[in-house]
Amino acid sequence: MSSKRSYAIIGTGALGGYYGGLLARAGFDVHFLLRSDFDHVQQHGLQIDSKNGNFHLPQVNAYRSAAEMPACDVTIVAIKTTANQQLAEILAATTREGGVVLVLQNGLHVEADSAAVVGPDRVLGGCCFLCSNKVGPGHIDHIDYGRIAFGEYRADGSVRPISERTREIEADLKLASIPAEAVDDLIKVRWQKLMWNIPFNGLSVVLDASTAEIMNHPASEALAEQIIRDVRAAAMQCGKSIDEAFVNKMMNDTRAMVPYDSSMRVDFKQGRPMEVEAIVGNPLRELQRHGGQSPRLEMLYQQLTFFDRRRTEEQTSRG
Repeated sequence: MSSKRSYAIIGTGALGGYYGGLLARAGFDVHFLLRSDFDHVQQHGLQIDSKNGNFHLPQVNAYRSAAEMPACDVTIVAIKTTANQQLAEILAATTREGGVVLVLQNGLHVEADSAAVVGPDRVLGGCCFLCSNKVGPGHIDHIDYGRIAFGEYRADGSVRPISERTREIEADLKLASIPAEAVDDLIKVRWQKLMWNIPFNGLSVVLDASTAEIMNHPASEALAEQIIRDVRAAAMQCGKSIDEAFVNKMMNDTRAMVPYDSSMRVDFKQGRPMEVEAIVGNPLRELQRHGGQSPRLEMLYQQLTFFDRRRTEEQTSRG
């Protein structure tokens, strides 16, 4: 990999638009795949509003289809897991000269779809601790946080020393002012992120509440903490040790967070498919595979599945 790697951004939304924008601002060769925003970004560029300082990129390398994109050293997958059926076509184009894939999606085992296309040895995965929204065409609003923890994907979940290519990408991200941390245990990091994603994505839909509303009511705050503890217990059952202090960290971080709508609630309110399987279903099945049970997680999964299916049925009935 060259010292000045090229990056493909698959999904120029709240996450991909923000991180891709930072990489482009830092001078990296960045190529953005867009759908509905293509014409706007082609004409007006990308606008990033951020607590760390607003900036505008008047011209970016924008593409309507992956077939038009050049082969890149690193392809960042920032689309929702509900759109992963598109990856076979997209990754075949952007990785055709041997580039690697960095999967920045929520959930557990989400790298498997990319690995099925390019092979597991060319896949990394990461968790983004980021509060960011797409507020208009080509317009991203970064609200809070921004750290990425990422590492090599191992189909068997094994832990190995951090690779040289992971360190190189980490250096690129840091040059772009992205707080990045290379890790040797990707699965553990994913379980840690699930300790936030499962309770706050799930409850935000079931209770129809923002993170601030959940934390500002004693009953919902207590329920969120119970679910965080359930997720930690599930991780432990699956062989990933997470210190109990991490429970308090998740609660305290959320209390300090700027009022925020989870990605799942945004999808639900806008009538889009929710990432129920990646964020709740996959961890629950992994727990069951290890002989464990979690009544609260099972109930949350069933509730979210009901909401998601009802949305699909309503859209089908409307034609």
